[in-house]
Amino acid sequence: MEDQNRIGVGLISVGWMGRLHSRAYLATKQFFPELPRHPELVIAADPDDAGRHHAEDALGYKETATDYRKVLENPDVDVVSICSPNFLHHEIALATIEAGKHFWIEKPMGRSAKESREIAQGAEAAGLITSVGFNYRHAPAIAEARRLIRSGALGRITNVQIRLLTSYASDPGQVFTWRYEQARAGSGVLGDILSHGFDLAQFLVGRVSSVNAVTETFIKDRPLPAGNSSNSFNMGEASDVTRPVENEDYTAMLARFEGGAIGMFESTRVAIGPHAEYIVEVYGSEGSLRWNFERMNQLEVATDRSGYRTIMTPPSFGEFGRFQPGPGPGIGFNDLKTIEAALFLRSVAEGKQLGPSAADGWSASELVDASLRSAESGAWVEIPEVSGKTTYQA
Repeated sequence: MEDQNRIGVGLISVGWMGRLHSRAYLATKQFFPELPRHPELVIAADPDDAGRHHAEDALGYKETATDYRKVLENPDVDVVSICSPNFLHHEIALATIEAGKHFWIEKPMGRSAKESREIAQGAEAAGLITSVGFNYRHAPAIAEARRLIRSGALGRITNVQIRLLTSYASDPGQVFTWRYEQARAGSGVLGDILSHGFDLAQFLVGRVSSVNAVTETFIKDRPLPAGNSSNSFNMGEASDVTRPVENEDYTAMLARFEGGAIGMFESTRVAIGPHAEYIVEVYGSEGSLRWNFERMNQLEVATDRSGYRTIMTPPSFGEFGRFQPGPGPGIGFNDLKTIEAALFLRSVAEGKQLGPSAADGWSASELVDASLRSAESGAWVEIPEVSGKTTYQA
């Protein structure tokens, strides 16, 4: 772009996540005014008329298109947000790399470790800045948890428990969408939800080196939609015809970390009760901590044997102070995306990979694939190491 103080943004897919990316870009001007360059929403692509109208009328994009290639061809676009369904990530990401555009892509980055590897290696070879939507990293309480762990305040880390429990697929009458189709979604809850848990574990404690997993599909069949009214999560009228669910509803596993800690992971998309109960517990020889996304502005910490104390997030934790003047009011999910957007924009402006990278996305995909292999064989499976700029160890 001619204006060197701006970063031109192109959006691919104007669904829930695409709209969230757009609002996050816009919010960076308010919450991160010191950024070297600020975003300008240039063009959004979506085959849906309503999505394109929303992009122009509500979000403020200058123009829209039905074909994502128009975004990549636009000379005013410097960065691209890839918010399409999983089965389009690989194709669009490789085309974005070919166009030489930096990109922010949602997870799971690829439907398999192979797809994720090709994206990560392609971006690395092209010298591009990337970002992957591991938004829970950016919770201020998680920033403090990482500081405590990495500073040695908890002593030697002995064991980690991460449980990501959701209810979005708990209704057996919910219609069949691409999320339940292996060819289009890849894995089920492993890639869709637990990839966040894998990234959090490595961001906090270090690389996971092996896993021993089980998986299960509890809701075996789902009704096909009666028309074209369903979206990626549920909805629409159900027909009398059913189709088998092709990926897992549930997983649990033991894991070993490279540093010697033992991990336990559990995730489900069919729980009745918790809607987004994402719990992280880290135990060490001198203390422990606990965080739950449903109470994301609190961190439980024990640094002696008297038990946990609950800390309401103060301005000194991560980026919390940009949003609230003191503990109590709290921040929300959208604010995590604003932090993520700002980190991506800063990375592009400074030419440094600061936020979760395509290599981090590839690393999470290797954990997903290893978990599937372990569940099939019943054996421990070693996790292949990835190349490129991972940031969880930074």
